[in-house]
Amino acid sequence: MFYLLESIYLTTRVRTYIMDVDPRLYSRGGIITERDPEKCIIRLRIAAGMTTPEQLIGIGKIARTYGDGRVHLTVRQTIEIPGVDPKRIVPMLTALKDIGTPLGSERQEIVNVTACMGTDHCKYANIDSLALAKEIDTKFFGKEMPVKVRIAISACPNGCASERLNEIGITGVREPYRDHDACTGCGTCEKYCREKAIIIKRGIVDLDKARCMECGICVLPCPFEVLKASEPRYRITIGGRRGRHPKIGRELITVSSPEKVMEIVGKIIRWIYELASSDQMLPEQLDEIGFDEFKRTIREEYAEKRVWPPENEVESDLL
Repeated sequence: MFYLLESIYLTTRVRTYIMDVDPRLYSRGGIITERDPEKCIIRLRIAAGMTTPEQLIGIGKIARTYGDGRVHLTVRQTIEIPGVDPKRIVPMLTALKDIGTPLGSERQEIVNVTACMGTDHCKYANIDSLALAKEIDTKFFGKEMPVKVRIAISACPNGCASERLNEIGITGVREPYRDHDACTGCGTCEKYCREKAIIIKRGIVDLDKARCMECGICVLPCPFEVLKASEPRYRITIGGRRGRHPKIGRELITVSSPEKVMEIVGKIIRWIYELASSDQMLPEQLDEIGFDEFKRTIREEYAEKRVWPPENEVESDLL
């Protein structure tokens, strides 16, 4: 109770100081009450966790000037500056904005968008997760919502960004197939498959589709380059959750382009905004707000015909 009362005191103190300067700041989730009610934590907006050396130097200087000289690297790829006197929030935020790392978000909003390193850097990546994360951040970050909405992107099913544990998750996938005539059945793909989804039977490659995660890793080591994969695709999930009771998001749809991903993410956000309640976290109310009907509508609009394997391949050549 003591800390609750002190938090209320700080909230009033912060509001009293900044309401005349910028009333919008009071409702922003990037300003967080510390255990010490005389201090605040300032959370930054850093899309996909990507920043520059110059920005890091600037953040360090700002932390020394306005905070207690330390910075905290969060699990969602942003930075927090602790030990900030509420009276100094406004000039601090101006300094942060000047170096391109403005105030972040934490409450019932679209919060910091996270992503792995993607095709720019990772040999396992199937999609450009960084570019997609920045585009989503530019269009949707900070939008007020009835519930907190986290968005994360992993360029492959390895899930380095824990995307399926977020309210909206996007995973890069590729489905494998082989050149039937050229394949020798050497077993290299079987050795590298982490899901034990590939089995060599009498020199023939057989795929257990139920086990395959469509990561595409089996394609890379094929010594004869006869094992190939579909074009990269984007699998979208809804309703994942971290925290006290983790939950894997439900699969919505898989599509073939970032443009379609942007459209669908926009429709998911609108659906949540219009139907979700503030009384529960999103995963607990998916059925109540009609997830199955929403999924049916999205799939009717965005369902894609298989465009691979190439025309000279046949269905039996699929792994």
